[in-house]
Amino acid sequence: MKKIIKLASISVTGLFLSVSSSVFAQQQPASTLAELLRNVEQDRVVQSQEHRDREQRFQQQANQQQQILQETQARIAQEEALNRELNSTFDANQLTLTERRAALRTARANLNELLGTIQGVAGDFRAIFQNSLISAQYGGREEFLDSFIQRVASDTEQVRIDEIERFWFFMQQEMVESGNVVKYTDLVSLPSGEQTTRTITRIGSFNAISDGDYLSYTGAIGHLQVLPRQPSGDVVARAVALQNATSGVYRVGIDPTGALGGSMMANLINFPTASEQVRDNSGEIGFMIIGLGVIAVIVALYRTFVLTIVAAKVNSQVKSDKANKNNPLGRVLLVAESNPNADTETLELKLGEAILQETPALERYLTLIKIISTIAPLMGLLGTVTGMIAVFQQITVYGAGDPTIMAGGISMALMTTVLGICAAIPAILMHSWVKSKSDRIIHIMEEQATGIIARKAEAESKTKA
Repeated sequence: MKKIIKLASISVTGLFLSVSSSVFAQQQPASTLAELLRNVEQDRVVQSQEHRDREQRFQQQANQQQQILQETQARIAQEEALNRELNSTFDANQLTLTERRAALRTARANLNELLGTIQGVAGDFRAIFQNSLISAQYGGREEFLDSFIQRVASDTEQVRIDEIERFWFFMQQEMVESGNVVKYTDLVSLPSGEQTTRTITRIGSFNAISDGDYLSYTGAIGHLQVLPRQPSGDVVARAVALQNATSGVYRVGIDPTGALGGSMMANLINFPTASEQVRDNSGEIGFMIIGLGVIAVIVALYRTFVLTIVAAKVNSQVKSDKANKNNPLGRVLLVAESNPNADTETLELKLGEAILQETPALERYLTLIKIISTIAPLMGLLGTVTGMIAVFQQITVYGAGDPTIMAGGISMALMTTVLGICAAIPAILMHSWVKSKSDRIIHIMEEQATGIIARKAEAESKTKA
């Protein structure tokens, strides 16, 4: 302990000496002992003045802090008194509120059933108003019903008679306007996203028309929209006639879904067409089948045209006594004319050879059409198998819970089968048609050749006789 005291004394002495030396260093160096004594005295006086100034400032600060403390304590006491007063008021209000709620329940005892019915009906009409075409013309009905339902269901608020009457007015408005055809001007959204003001013709609660376009309405958007796809031309033409009319009776297409505002028509016209289904669901195999079907039709039409011309020339040759080289029958008859002295067997062989030479030209491309009619269904079956493989792969990855995931593969499987059958049926029919025309020409040639041989044999038999 003594060592600690000794060390502390040495530290204080050293600190005092360092301060004194720094003060003395700021003064002029003393030349004599008397000057040194005067310097020490002056420094003591200066330090005493500084200490007094510091003490005065400290006292002032202490007085200020005391004043702040007193003010804070007074404010705390004031707030505590206010808190006690507010708690008393709150307790009194709670008692009053409980008493008034009990009195309200007692007063509404006979109205609870009525208010419950009103609340249920208001909720049903709120769902109807949300997407009704009439709400597109008369806005604000949903907001009123929201606050009205909240007031009816409240335990602390009493619904007013005028509010019930206004709700009754909205119900009557919905029923009356659903049977009226009216025109008004409002905002319409185009498929491009642009908004414009148009004259709208509303057909009850079924459909709305503007500038020949059918419109739809969704409460979440709050205004009418042009359907991205419109119905067929005759339906649109009737809608335009109604929109331009001022009186009379007109036939026009409407959506029977009523207050839903045209959802059924929108779904019907958005259903993909046959060309869209083929384009989106057939895949590469489907387009190959379509290509083969087109080739078969083109070849069949070309052969039908050629054989029709040949048949006309053959028919002319049948009626003519002179053989002509511009048709197969004429060339066969020229063979008979060029061999007048040949015996019956030789002439028969030469005529058969001539008919065989003409047959390939008449039956040209028939094999191609037949092959296409056979391959098209097989390619459709290939597409079906490919689509089902894709379906099973999707089931393996995603499971079978969502059928929309498998819709693409199933659509491809079914569409390629349809395309294969649709390509095979006309190919088979045209093959039969073209083959019948070529067979008819060949039959005429064989008939004429047989007649020539018969006449030749008859002439020879008469000569021998």
